Amino acid sequence: MRRRSRAPSSPLPQLHGIDPVRVRLPEDPEGGWTTVREYLVDRYGAAVGAGRVEGMLRDGRFVGVDGPVDGDEPYAAGRHLWFHRDFPAETPVPFTIGVVHRDERIVVVDKPHFLATMPRGRHVTETALARLRRDLGLPFLQPAHRLDRLTAGLVLFVVRPEDRGAYQTLFRDRAVRKSYEAVAPYDPELALPVTVRSRIDKERGVMAAREVPGEPNAESHVELLAHAGGLARYRLVPVTGRTHQLRVHMNALGLPILNDPLYPVVRADGPEDFGRPLQLLARSLAFTDPVTGEPRSFLSRRPLSGLG
Repeated sequence: MRRRSRAPSSPLPQLHGIDPVRVRLPEDPEGGWTTVREYLVDRYGAAVGAGRVEGMLRDGRFVGVDGPVDGDEPYAAGRHLWFHRDFPAETPVPFTIGVVHRDERIVVVDKPHFLATMPRGRHVTETALARLRRDLGLPFLQPAHRLDRLTAGLVLFVVRPEDRGAYQTLFRDRAVRKSYEAVAPYDPELALPVTVRSRIDKERGVMAAREVPGEPNAESHVELLAHAGGLARYRLVPVTGRTHQLRVHMNALGLPILNDPLYPVVRADGPEDFGRPLQLLARSLAFTDPVTGEPRSFLSRRPLSGLG
């Protein structure tokens, strides 16, 4: 069995905490590309325009192991190129990331509302990953799991690539004990604590998830912590990890989380209202460290509005 050779290291550094894009020139049995330019225009021209590709070549933004690439160079299958993509214009998220714990293997942070965990879609440089790489000087940092952009609270990042799999496996195997807190309406008629089980479906391109008939694939425990003035603070413990699970289950109980832009009604898209964050917080993380075997436990220090 032929083993695929390891890709060479990028000659480009990170930019704003974001890795360059790596391109491996594919095999070309039909001989469709005689130059590097022809391939790059063929691959990226439809997305950004042939003129933009030409401009990036002129500016030396496509780089090989030996430096900037000339578009007229002969096409060579298997060659690696790198470039930094154009970053979208982003509104800065005006909140800081709190570092709860840092050692040589992991960084646990208190992510603010509105900040995505890692680059996706129109959120690239304004993400927790990009900020932390820049601010902490940790270029290989990666998240062991994700936290929804609108949810605040604890996220665990791994410092070294060789440790990443061990910590990611904890979350994959549900070996991490997690709890959340939320502020939502108070219903004195609702018997709590309660366990909610349902089947949740999230279609690609549709903002809100929905409950559908069928075998349950999502389970959450909900208990009351305090209430006053028609609002209550709840402790939420997800057993599974479906997209928007806690938000969907709270809404199904008739307790939509305060300032939720999707449940029960999808709010019209528009500028972020940083003064009305979703009142959902990843409050605690606990697990047995897969490297040292020691127990680990972390608490978010962020408050929630309304009931603290």
